[in-house]
Amino acid sequence: MKKLVLAAAFAGAASTAMAGSYAKDDVMMEPVVVVEEAAASSSSAAIIIPLVLIALLAAAAAD
Repeated sequence: MKKLVLAAAFAGAASTAMAGSYAKDDVMMEPVVVVEEAAASSSSAAIIIPLVLIALLAAAAAD
């Protein structure tokens, strides 16, 4: 009886281990093209802040 239960346990474990197949799935998906629009911002604002910080650091270092 023990051997029968053990054989059934091994058979169950083997069947779940081999449940998946090694067949290649031929699912082809089209790539999604994402177009990002440029944000409407002035380039001078991106330069002014670092320049102000550099000026403040230079003023603090001069004291």
